[in-house]
Amino acid sequence: MSLQSVREFFLSRKLDLPIIELDVSTATVALAAKAHSVEPGRIAKTLVFRLNDGRVIVLVTRGDARIDNRKFKDSFGKGKMLAPDEVVALTGHPVGGVCPFGLAQPLPIYLDRSLREFEEVLPAAGATHSAVRISPALLAEVTGGRWVDVCVGPVDPAFA
Repeated sequence: MSLQSVREFFLSRKLDLPIIELDVSTATVALAAKAHSVEPGRIAKTLVFRLNDGRVIVLVTRGDARIDNRKFKDSFGKGKMLAPDEVVALTGHPVGGVCPFGLAQPLPIYLDRSLREFEEVLPAAGATHSAVRISPALLAEVTGGRWVDVCVGPVDPAFA
């Protein structure tokens, strides 16, 4: 279902973005980087936060970055990452396949500026074995994502 919602999202926007489906898991940055033969930074990880004011946001960052608590607080106030069951309920995507496409409900999407260091990044596509190749500019355009500066990195992806 989640992979299908991404297909429908692309179709509704007349986007010719092939979804890459692999026989191996790409559910973590390290697994995805290995499976796609790219450096970890090119994996666009998607995180979901609930802010203290109750809003839920989607944040896409480079795979080898980590959230800088001060920058995050300055941009959004306090917040915390959601538990996996909440992520699935709000996005329609399983953890490891969460992406900013085909969400179960409209959520504000933010893109960390660190993604701009690459001509192409690979976010998941709604399943733990899927991805798309997309430029950061097109990612922002098709998702309505707003650019923010809330990360530090690159850091060792094992700790990101």
